[in-house]
Amino acid sequence: MNAPHVTENRLGAYLRDRRARLDPAALGFPAARRRTPGLRREEVAQRAHISPTWYAWLEQGRGGAPSADVLDRLARALMLTETEREHLFLIALGRPPEARFRPPEGVTPRLQRILDALDPVPALIRTAIWDVVAWNRASTVMLTDYGAMPVAERNMLRFIFLDPRARAAQQNWESVARFVLGAFRADAARAGADAAVRPLVDELWRLSPEFRVLWGENEVHGPMGDGIKEIRHPVLGPLSFEHSAFAVDGRPDLTLLVYNPVRPEDAARLGGLIREPKPWTGDADLAATAL
Repeated sequence: MNAPHVTENRLGAYLRDRRARLDPAALGFPAARRRTPGLRREEVAQRAHISPTWYAWLEQGRGGAPSADVLDRLARALMLTETEREHLFLIALGRPPEARFRPPEGVTPRLQRILDALDPVPALIRTAIWDVVAWNRASTVMLTDYGAMPVAERNMLRFIFLDPRARAAQQNWESVARFVLGAFRADAARAGADAAVRPLVDELWRLSPEFRVLWGENEVHGPMGDGIKEIRHPVLGPLSFEHSAFAVDGRPDLTLLVYNPVRPEDAARLGGLIREPKPWTGDADLAATAL
C-alpha cells in the first residue's frame, strides 16, 4: 500500500484538521445542521478576529504567508497546545515562533516520582529563569531545604550572589558566579523572559556589588551541560559530583539537574547522611552548591 499523498498546502490541511476537532457547542456556536464536524471557517475567523475571506484563502493556499500575529491569533482560536503552535509556525513561516515566557505551573506527580527515585543522588528541576520548582530528599540534605524557603526566594541566582554560604561552598566563587550569570542571561533571553527577570536583576543590583560588576560585562554562556562540580561540604568535607542537565520532555521551560557523586566513598558518605533520623538541613546548608 502506498503512503497517502502529502498535500503541498500543509498549512491549509493543518488548519482544516484542527478546526474539525473543536466542539462548536462548547465554544458557544450552534451545533445543529452541520454537514462536517468542528467549526466553520467563518467561526474560526470570528474567534481569531480576522477576515473570513482571508482565513478561507489561508486554507486554500492563497494570499501568501500569514504574519506571526495572525498565526498567534489562529493558535488561540483553535486552542492549540504549545507544540501544535510551534508546528503551525514551522509549516507557515519555516521557523518556530518567538520565545514566549510563561510562569511555571509546577511539576507533575510523575516528575516528582522520578526525582524521588534518584535518591541518594541529589537532583532538582529549575525553570528558564533558574527558579527551583522541585527537588528530592538528597538535594534537601546536600543543598538546602527549598521547602522551608518562601517561593520567591527559591532562585539559584539569588543563592550564589546573596547567600554568604555560597562562597564557602565554591572552590573559585568568582569563576562560578561569572559562568552562572552568563548562562542565566542566555537562558532568560532564549525564553523571552527579560521582563520576568527584571525584579530579580534589580534586587541583585541593589544588594550585590559583585553582581553589578559582572552584569555590566554582558557575558553570555551556553548551557551548563555536563561537567565536574567540586564543593566544600561543611559536614562531609570536599565532594566531587558529575553534574548533568536534561531537558524535560514536553516542558521546554524546565531543566532537570542531576549531581552524581564521582567517588564511591562520597556516595556512601552522602547516603549515610541522608539516612540519619534527622538529616542535616540546618544552619550549615549550602544552597549554592546546586549551581
